[in-house]
Amino acid sequence: MSRLLDYLYILATIFFTVYGQLILKWRISKFGPLPMDTFEKIKFVLALLFDPAIFSGFAAAFLASLAWMAAMTKFDLSHAYPFMSLNFVVVLFLSGWLLNEPITLQKALGVALIVTGTIVAARG
Repeated sequence: MSRLLDYLYILATIFFTVYGQLILKWRISKFGPLPMDTFEKIKFVLALLFDPAIFSGFAAAFLASLAWMAAMTKFDLSHAYPFMSLNFVVVLFLSGWLLNEPITLQKALGVALIVTGTIVAARG
């Protein structure tokens, strides 16, 4: 049971990483494209930095780092790191569902290969 609980650190890392990526993409898309003018770019980036949702994405990245550090106290890097590839899987499906991004056959096949590789690496 204890070993199973250790995997919660890896799961937390994945959760916070995925949340951060999705929230950043969602909010940044609401701000529109990056302006061409240098002064406008600075204003644009500052507006992004002070957006509460974007700030929560940065906070999630920090929490993901803390969870990863905890995972590193429990697992060999060569065992834990392949699980990070699951971020690709979760982001693909959630970006399709929540952000209406297209999920193409090529993306689905790529994710299937990632899952297969993760299983092989985790068992090795």
